[in-house]
This record gives sequence, structure tokens and C-alpha cells, in this order.
Amino acid sequence: MTSLAERVQVMALVAEAVVAGARQDRACAVISLSNRTLQRWQRDRSRGDQRPLRLQSPKNGLNPLERERLLAVANSTEFGHLPPSQIVPRLADRGQYIASESTFYRVLKAENQLKHRAAERPAQKRHKPRALCATAPAQLFSWDITYLPTPIKGLYFYLYLFMDIFSRKIVGWQVYEAESSELAGEVMRDICERENISPNQVVLHSDNGSPMKGATMLATLQSLGVMPSFSRPSVSNDNPFSESLFKTLKYRPIYPQRPFENLLAARQWVGTFASWYNDEHRHSAIGFVTPAQRHAGLDAGLLRQRIDVYEAAKKRHPERWSGTTRNWQPVGVVHLNPDQQADKKPDQREVASGLKKAA
Repeated sequence: MTSLAERVQVMALVAEAVVAGARQDRACAVISLSNRTLQRWQRDRSRGDQRPLRLQSPKNGLNPLERERLLAVANSTEFGHLPPSQIVPRLADRGQYIASESTFYRVLKAENQLKHRAAERPAQKRHKPRALCATAPAQLFSWDITYLPTPIKGLYFYLYLFMDIFSRKIVGWQVYEAESSELAGEVMRDICERENISPNQVVLHSDNGSPMKGATMLATLQSLGVMPSFSRPSVSNDNPFSESLFKTLKYRPIYPQRPFENLLAARQWVGTFASWYNDEHRHSAIGFVTPAQRHAGLDAGLLRQRIDVYEAAKKRHPERWSGTTRNWQPVGVVHLNPDQQADKKPDQREVASGLKKAA
């Protein structure tokens, strides 16, 4: 029902919209009001809703005693673990009828008892992973596992892929025939040796898969001094860099149209892809330099050279430039799962590393 005061307010708002140039039927549609209803209100502005304000109670409803009996049966030791769809037939087999299934459900819902009636683990509140950032290579890594098809349906090879989030460089990879935390630990140990990773230098982010949280992998990270970070369960956005890299891998024009014949073929193809990605691919998120160039610290010089080229071109033909030249400034900070208040375009003067932020 709409009170008289509310009607007057609605009519005033619609009239204001009409004066501003809107059509009355369009204005009514915006507030989900029928134009005919508004016209009826406008004909008699002094009358409100004449319907009586009363609560309708069905005559065939359960009385308080019957309601108490229904609740007592539903919460009894015999039926307390069963849903109404199981309770009503069992009572009927005994020659008893208390109420229909829908009435059982309705009464239990009104008493806030319409829940899963069994012993289960209570729902847990999941928090967003801690915000991390990197200002240089070898501070923040991300890794994940993806499937590579085999000739046998249902069987896959497993690509373990580790990347440096700051430079986007693939710092380590391997293809195995199984998923295990032991194999992942071996790859990570090899990465730390090749990249000269010191204890407490790197944060390694991943999802919640069993190889990521396996005891062997966690023990390996602890021995290497690598701090683990995990996504929320079933939230792929918490690990976006690895997901994006896998899409780049599988959408490459040279990605095989047929399954990999054997493990050696899969490793050879991934090796070719990693070489192209690190040394030839100009990555858009890091200023269109290669991940290897950024990882080696060569991107700043290359981008400064591009700035000089663009400035020289603008001086030769200033009439072709309506504003400043293209922004070739290097990306100083890369964020992983930033907080909402974090600036989407971080200040390049920021010096806090992801490792310091995690401490």
C-alpha cells in the first residue's frame, strides 16, 4: 500500500521530471510505477489507499498446539536429522499425519530451522590474500600447474610454471606426468640456485592446490627461506599473473592442435615457448620490453631511448602531435591483490617492496 504522503511525494517528483522535459510515462517507468495508477492518483489527490490495514490469517492453518507438535516431531531424536520430505512418508507408514511437507518446511523456516540437518563443518569466512608488491626482480614469484593433453583421453601431462611478477619472466618450469609437492619442491630448489635467491628474499604466491600446500613443498620453502602466499579457495583472480600466462601459452598460434605424443615432445614445446616468451615477446604490461630485458634491468635504458625517439619525431613535425608523446616511463611497482584503497597507477617513487610489506 502507498500512503497519501508517499503519493504526494511521488506525484511531485514526476511533475518535476515532466517540467524538465521528460515524458510522464517514461518518468513512471523509471520508478516502476504504472502511468494509469499515477493518473488515478492525480484525479483525486486527497484520498489515500482505502484498503483496510489488516493481516490475513488462513482459517485452515495450524493452531498453536498443532504447531508445537510439528516442531516436537521435527526436532525429535528420531527425525531431527531428516528433512520433511523424509519425515512425512515415515509418519504416513505409521498411520500418522501431522501436516504436509510444505507446511513442515514453512513452519521450520519461520523458526529459523530450515538448514542442512546434518553434522557438517561450519562455513568459514575467507579473507582476501594480503596485498603484496614488488619493486625489483626476485622479490615476488607466482606459480601454478596447468594440464597438457596426451593421446589418452583423461590422462594429462602437468606443466609446473614459475614466473617473476615484477619482470614477468619465466624463472623456472618443468613438465611431469603427475602432480606432487615433491616435484614442485625440486623445481623451486633449482630456481633458487640459478637465480641466487637468498633466504627471506622472495614471496611465492600460488593457489590452494594440494601440490602447493603439500608438506614436502612447504618444508622445501621453509628450508630455502621462501615465504608462501596463497589464494582463497576457488578464486582464480587471486593468482592473475599465472592465469594470464597460461592463456598466453595456450592461445599461441603455434600451440599444437593435437595432443603431445609423449613427455619429451611436451617438454620440447614448452622450452620453445619459454624461450620466445622471455627473449622475444614484448609484454604490454611492462612497456613492451621483453621479460628478460626487464629482469636484467635493461628496460629503463630502452624506454629512455624510445622517449628520445618520440621527442625528436615531435620536433620534426609538431603539427602531427596534439599533446604529449607516448608515455614510455618504466613501471616501478607491480601489485598483487592490492587493497581497494591502493592506487591503480602506483607512484613510481614508491620504494616499499612486497617482501617488506609481507613482513
